[in-house]
Amino acid sequence: MLLSLPALHLQTSEHHPLFQLPHGRLGPWCSPSGSPAPLSCETGCGEGSWILVCRLLVPTQVSLLSMEEDIDTRKINNSFLRDHSYATEADIISTVEFNHTGELLATGDKGGRVVIFQREQESKNQVHRRGEYNVYSTFQSHEPEFDYLKSLEIEEKINKIRWLPQQNAAYFLLSTNDKTVKLWKVSERDKRPEGYNLKDEEGRLRDPATITTLRVPVLRPMDLMVEATPRRVFANAHTYHINSISVNSDYETYMSADDLRINLWNFEITNQSFNIVDIKPANMEELTEVITAAEFHPHHCNTFVYSSSKGTIRLCDMRASALCDRHTKFFEEPEDPSNRSFFSEIISSISDVKFSHSGRYIMTRDYLTVKVWDLNMENRPIETYQVHDYLRSKLCSLYENDCIFDKFECVWNGSDSVIMTGSYNNFFRMFDRNTKRDVTLEASRENSKPRAILKPRKVCVGGKRRKDEISVDSLDFSKKILHTAWHPSENIIAVAATNNLYIFQDKVN
Repeated sequence: MLLSLPALHLQTSEHHPLFQLPHGRLGPWCSPSGSPAPLSCETGCGEGSWILVCRLLVPTQVSLLSMEEDIDTRKINNSFLRDHSYATEADIISTVEFNHTGELLATGDKGGRVVIFQREQESKNQVHRRGEYNVYSTFQSHEPEFDYLKSLEIEEKINKIRWLPQQNAAYFLLSTNDKTVKLWKVSERDKRPEGYNLKDEEGRLRDPATITTLRVPVLRPMDLMVEATPRRVFANAHTYHINSISVNSDYETYMSADDLRINLWNFEITNQSFNIVDIKPANMEELTEVITAAEFHPHHCNTFVYSSSKGTIRLCDMRASALCDRHTKFFEEPEDPSNRSFFSEIISSISDVKFSHSGRYIMTRDYLTVKVWDLNMENRPIETYQVHDYLRSKLCSLYENDCIFDKFECVWNGSDSVIMTGSYNNFFRMFDRNTKRDVTLEASRENSKPRAILKPRKVCVGGKRRKDEISVDSLDFSKKILHTAWHPSENIIAVAATNNLYIFQDKVN
């Protein structure tokens, strides 16, 4: 996150490790100089309208069979949630993404692993299980690396996952760490070939002199095996850390964005990309902002949007020029001078930007608010939602513990009528755009009983506190909901809290 702050700010902030990386992430400090089907029911922001379907624990390197006897290893759910002592930093979930049908849900973690969950098929005897997700496949996507030329350590953490629309029996997804994007193919195999002519049953080559008959290989049934294979590796194109990837609506190209540049890739070409945005100044001391997020328009393959650490959004059209340094539209809300403070530039930085499914609106998330912009109105947002305005008085302490630099994401529901984003204390917020109602819910281990109805939570700022309220001074800032996802056509949401993945659904479903 880039800010233009006084020299005193830099002197007190140089202890931060990110400040030392010349080729790493530029922040938090720098130098001073196809639309899914509509929902079948109204989504609930009302009281007690969401229930916990299941709580999933991202698999670790520990053997899960030692924790429960006679259990299918693909079904990792509540029975494995008794002990959290084996969870490590590598198990923390760093991204969550539904595929286009919602049948699969992928998570990436700081250990470079991708875990894919599959939705339980509905049965006559267990109708209520239709919504539970069980482990489908787990694979190591990225490994830690070291750039010896730049003396830079490259983490294996998965920054983003993006699914491609399914064209055949296999699934494809993009995953990225700070430097490298990979295209993965996930496929099922339940048959194996037998009866080779040149190989024996053990796979060893046979002596051609011993082959006297010609056999026709046949396929034999076998236990279902889910395989994940890397089909493309897109590397060596980013000097700074990748923060966003987005698949274009033509499904032939995608873009990857880092702090200063956005590159356009073709899925079939791994050794070349086109630089479509470059905001790096000739003199790095003149740098005043960085790119924080980028996304393609859901329907128009020539249009994309990216946000900056200055709280601005730029809409670009690739038909205008090969290098989109000149934007087509510029979205910025003028700041109220009466509300300006030392932290104004920090909290105005946009951490996430998302097009609505219709393509008409843009949603942005900064530290305190979620804003909805109409593409036809650039001077101010049409809607502003306060996520945790009670933290405005806590900005000084949040700055000291670096929480003020947390990057929260935001998501739309399938019909663009409700938006969701995260907060602290494992709280997440929902805002109904039609009724203007909002609700605060909590994803916690205490109320993780399946089918349990979530009770709305309220934060008390001062004065007398009611029994069901929590004081703002009691919030746990180490528990934060940064990553969430919404099913593309149903009221099912996924919320990542540390190494736990909570899946909720509207109780009327």
